Amino acid sequence: MSKDVNLEDIVSLCKRRGFVYQGSDIYGGEAGLYDFGPYGVELLNNIKRSWWKRNVQDREDIVGIDSAMFKHPKVWEASGHTSGFSDPLAECKNCHFRIRVDKELSSIGVIADEKMSETELNKLLDENRDKIKCPNCGKQEFTEAKAFNLLVKSNLGDFTGKDERPVYLPGEACQGIYLNFKNVVDTTRMKVPFGIAQIGKAFRNEISPRNFLFRTRELEQADTQYFVRPHENSERFEMIKKDRWDWYVSDLGLNEKKLKWHQHENLVFYASDAWDIEYDFPSLGFDELEGIHDRTDYDLTQHMKFSGVDLNYQDPVTNEKYIPWILETSVGLGRIFTALVSDAYSVEVLDNGETRTVLKLKPELAPVRCAVFPLLKNKPDLVRKAHEVYKALAKEFPCEWDDNGNIGKRYRRQDEIGTPYCVVVDFDTLEDDTVTVRDRDTTNQIRVKITKLIEHIKQ
Repeated sequence: MSKDVNLEDIVSLCKRRGFVYQGSDIYGGEAGLYDFGPYGVELLNNIKRSWWKRNVQDREDIVGIDSAMFKHPKVWEASGHTSGFSDPLAECKNCHFRIRVDKELSSIGVIADEKMSETELNKLLDENRDKIKCPNCGKQEFTEAKAFNLLVKSNLGDFTGKDERPVYLPGEACQGIYLNFKNVVDTTRMKVPFGIAQIGKAFRNEISPRNFLFRTRELEQADTQYFVRPHENSERFEMIKKDRWDWYVSDLGLNEKKLKWHQHENLVFYASDAWDIEYDFPSLGFDELEGIHDRTDYDLTQHMKFSGVDLNYQDPVTNEKYIPWILETSVGLGRIFTALVSDAYSVEVLDNGETRTVLKLKPELAPVRCAVFPLLKNKPDLVRKAHEVYKALAKEFPCEWDDNGNIGKRYRRQDEIGTPYCVVVDFDTLEDDTVTVRDRDTTNQIRVKITKLIEHIKQ
């Protein structure tokens, strides 16, 4: 059996086992910034590889790009980020701590979101002031809600201040795709309908980052933008929704019962439809994992207007010219990471009353596919043979060598990082060239010939 899991359990495991560290930890940490450790970066890369395979390598109609992080300042004017990329904040009059008004209202059961106007949010805030306390000092006196822009300003090229222009770190990764739509059409054989995919960094000046990797100031996004003929979007949109859901269940192995769809009621002005795939995060409940949006022709139209470059697509068969509509999928990799670790995390009570913590990740996603142990590290023959086995396996899989402590402790360490198979070289190995292979999920152990070991682990 397994006990219920909360977010603190996930944070503790990630720090203890080298998955995720607090950013700038030796200086006391920096809120909303995290570093991925040795096992975390392997898991994150495996997530990326799975996403890229599903969305690019397995598709004839989607290509990938990797756009520059810095972009011309007009990009963010065209996208609406300089004027509309904001969170509604109110400040505590006592200690000056700022709160996200929409989130605080939602936490007490009031329906609110960041798309509401300041007037609408302030009306709800006034009606519920007696229910909202400052998280910092406990007082209940706040200023009115005001929009706080989330773009992170930077400096590029000019350090004298004489010719300074506003430059921003990307508020979202997808803008590079829109900027390269014409380049891809001109230099490849892609024809509408087709898509462009990218994994890239985004930065948001979050005033109150929280809930581990769920809301951070620096994040990595995986986006696809699929270009279709105007008004020929409905069937393709449903296909995209089905494919994204299937990836989480089939490829990542997430528990389907912890996923659900949520359709947006308050759409932004340029969208004709928007859905979220939500995951039941520990301690948070259901919240957005990935967004699937029908953005109509807004993005290319805006960039054509601000750049002066014709971004119309000309059909090679009919010669018809039009601005394609865009169907978008966008997900933060930190949220996938959190969902995946949460879903795999299990604390089991064994028959003897002891407990073990285990990450039941799909084998192809695990940071380490197999660990190799010599039974005793002070026996040269065992160590030599174990090294031979390790080197052979390491050519095929991500492997780890572990000779520290007794076998039971080594098993527990590997269970906690999600290693599917542990291979033990013992004295029988020296006699018959077989090793003990222990399965992570069942803890069952079998003897396997070394010559059959790679095949066994692959299967």
